[in-house]
Amino acid sequence: MSTAFALLARGGWRIRAASSGRSRPARRGSTFAAPLLFGAAKAATAARGRRLLNTVPTCPEPTCDCAETPAMPFGSGIDRSANLNGLMPAYAQQVLICTGRDDWASRIEEDHSGDNLAADLKELIGRGGMYSDPFHNISVLNASFPSAVSRRPEVQTTSAYLLPSFTYVPFLPRVSFDSVQALVKGYLLPERLHPMHDGLSPIHRDRLRRSDAYRALLYGVRDAPDVLVLVCGHGTRDRRCGIYGPLLQAEFERQLPRAGIRVLHGPAVDESVPAAAVVVAPQQLPGGSSDGVAQGEAAPPPADGPAAVAAAEQTTARVGQISHIGGHKYAGNVIIYLPPRLRGSDGGPHPLAGHGIWYGRIDPKHVEGVIAETIVNGNVIAEHFRGGINQQGEILRL
Repeated sequence: MSTAFALLARGGWRIRAASSGRSRPARRGSTFAAPLLFGAAKAATAARGRRLLNTVPTCPEPTCDCAETPAMPFGSGIDRSANLNGLMPAYAQQVLICTGRDDWASRIEEDHSGDNLAADLKELIGRGGMYSDPFHNISVLNASFPSAVSRRPEVQTTSAYLLPSFTYVPFLPRVSFDSVQALVKGYLLPERLHPMHDGLSPIHRDRLRRSDAYRALLYGVRDAPDVLVLVCGHGTRDRRCGIYGPLLQAEFERQLPRAGIRVLHGPAVDESVPAAAVVVAPQQLPGGSSDGVAQGEAAPPPADGPAAVAAAEQTTARVGQISHIGGHKYAGNVIIYLPPRLRGSDGGPHPLAGHGIWYGRIDPKHVEGVIAETIVNGNVIAEHFRGGINQQGEILRL
């Protein structure tokens, strides 16, 4: 039996039949799983977000040498006049797939002839997928971060960040589609459905809701404790992003330590390294228990006193390139996710903790100011702000 959904697409209503009889629907869909839908409630929460954001009008001038603004290919300039506020696609959750590379196909689901996690996810949550929900949009991106290293290297796995829930899923076995379904059902679907689904049958509504029982199928899931700086570097999709991506990644990695922020490289979890030889972040699993699996990088020798406390509390960050997020002409495009437990420069709660902030038209000369204003001080830079999202899935505008 099929059920009609009303989808708001580019300003007009259209009717789409969502099939419920297939276990493995055909792969379809773009980077964003469904059209963008907003009601009065979303507008109201966005208005509340506007009142809560601390802003500065422009990015501070750099105080140190930085890379030059790159030249763009002929006919592919940067739009430096448009108002960026609101030029961000809405989503409830973003899946960041750790591929360990930055040379993906133009359509990421076509990598390896379609044998990849992005394609598998879009089978389930893309348009026409079994769990497709036009009122709960899920963005699927590739990232250059390496996947976790398992204690069983013979089993091929992929890692993923879920944002803005700030969840890290280190081990998704590539030999079983069940793990993909567990990711969707256990972590990505909504806990409560949109009121427009009230007319669906109970079994159909149950299928579209999250079920915590599926979480037990995924091993080692934990909080994501690091600041994540994501730069669109999808060169096969657009040359402008391909130029800006590696340039901005290198500039952030150079400037972050100058602000006292430690840049982490390598896998977030490496089970091949003994726990005593690595820094273990005492983050809590979503279920509430502590996980002793090693994560981070090689630790310095043990220390005592204030220096040890300061080292344990130092902000850490990971910088990576990601696939297409829209808005090539606003390159460089940067998303900054600030974890919920992040502390501000005064030691108190960070003003943007738990938020994702989207920026456009970021040049190398802006990186120092972005770090100082947004990551350190918790301010949004208005001239570059495309939008934001908090942990409740509220889309933020100025």
